[in-house]
Amino acid sequence: MKKLKRLAGFLAFLFVFLLVINIIPPKENVKENPFLVEKGALPMIAAHRGGGVQNPENTLMAFREAVNTYGADIIESDLYLTRDGYLVYNHDGYIDRTSNVNGDLTAEEVEKLCEDQENRHYIADMTLEELEKYNFGYYFENENGERIYKDVENPRALGIGIATVERLFDMFYETNPDLLFIVEIKDEGERGKTACRILSETLEKYPAYRDRIVVGTFHDEIEEELKTNYPDLYRGAPTGTAAKFIITQMLRVNLFDRSDFACLQIPTSYDLGITVHLDKKTYIRRAHRRNIAVQYWTINDEETMRALIELGCDCIMTDDPALLKQVLDGYRK
Repeated sequence: MKKLKRLAGFLAFLFVFLLVINIIPPKENVKENPFLVEKGALPMIAAHRGGGVQNPENTLMAFREAVNTYGADIIESDLYLTRDGYLVYNHDGYIDRTSNVNGDLTAEEVEKLCEDQENRHYIADMTLEELEKYNFGYYFENENGERIYKDVENPRALGIGIATVERLFDMFYETNPDLLFIVEIKDEGERGKTACRILSETLEKYPAYRDRIVVGTFHDEIEEELKTNYPDLYRGAPTGTAAKFIITQMLRVNLFDRSDFACLQIPTSYDLGITVHLDKKTYIRRAHRRNIAVQYWTINDEETMRALIELGCDCIMTDDPALLKQVLDGYRK
C-alpha cells in the first residue's frame, strides 16, 4: 500500500510539474522577428535557390523573377567565399553541375566526371573574375526539356552569370526594402569566419537589410562565430540545435530549452530509422510561444503546400514559387 501511495504521489507531482512548466510562458528567443506571420495569415513564399523550376537556380535572373513575377517574400540560398574574398550564391562548393566550366558536355557526362572530386572546379580555388567567365544557366531546361540558355553569348547581361551578395542587394534595395533573405554560410573554419565578416561588412552598405536576413550554418565553429561576433544578426537553428528543440517539445519540457535562434528551418519529417513527423501544429505553436518562425523545406508539391498552410507555418521554401503562388492565391480568393 505504501509503495502505491508513493507511486501515486510521484505521478501526481510529475503531472503538476509538467503542467506548470507548460503553463509558464517561455522566454522569447528574439523580441522582434520579421520572419513571423500574423496569426491566421498565409505563410511567406521563400524561393529556394531563387526557384530552380522556372529559372536557372541561384542566378540574378531567378531571384528577380521569383520576387517580381511570383511574389516571393524571401530569397533563400547558400553562400561560398571565392579565392579573392567575394561571397557568391551557389548550392555546391563547385560549379560544374550548373555552368559550362567543362565545355560542351552533357549533364550526364559532367555528373560522371565529378564523381572524382579532383575533377571538380571549386569556388574556393577561383577568383570572381574567373567565375564570371561562365554561364550558370548552361544546363537549365525549360518545361519542354530544352536547354534554352546553352548558347547565350553574354550570360552576365542576361542575369545568368555568377551572382554575388552585393549584386543581389543592389538589385532590390531601392525597390524592395522589405525583402527577406535566408542564407547559409557553407564554408567552415577560417574561411567561414571570413565569410561572416564579409557578409556583415556588406550589410553595412545596405542597413535596411541587416534586420531582414537570417543566417544559418552546419558548422559549430561558424555558429559560435555568429553568436559571439555578430549577435545582432538573426540566426537559423543548426541541425543539432533544431533537434534539441524538437525533442524538448516532444517531451513537453520546452521551458528547459535554452536556444536563441530566430527561425526553425525543418523538413516535414526526419528519417531516424523510424520516421519522425515534424509537420505538426504543436511544434509550430510552441515555437511561436518563443517568437520563433517555423519554415519548412523543400516543398514542391501542392498537397504538402496545402497541408502546411493549414497548419499555420510561417514560410514554405520551394523550388517552384509559381506553384506556391497559385496555391496561395486560391486561399486569398
